[in-house]
Amino acid sequence: MQQTNYDISVHKLAEMRTDRAAHTVLDIRESEELAVCDISGSVTIPMHQVPDELKTLSRERPLIVICHHGMRSAMVTDFLRKNGFNDAWNLTGGIDAWSRHIEPDMPRY
Repeated sequence: MQQTNYDISVHKLAEMRTDRAAHTVLDIRESEELAVCDISGSVTIPMHQVPDELKTLSRERPLIVICHHGMRSAMVTDFLRKNGFNDAWNLTGGIDAWSRHIEPDMPRY
């Protein structure tokens, strides 16, 4: 997948979570995907519902957008930034990279 200027690594997100740094993880996967695995504490809004849910998202802290591999979340991150979310970031490699590098016991699909 092509890198963007708005990518964040799974290691950086893990560091933020360990340090309890203010952030929100926005998981845009579908319910069938969420049933397999998720990052605890994530806000879940399916990709197609994000435009209607902008008012529910905080602009006051980093917003880390995740999907399966990082392609859908890259599109949503771009959309969010174009709509004033200047601290929106795409999780490189998505939940798949998270499960491989951070939570190896997490189920994968």
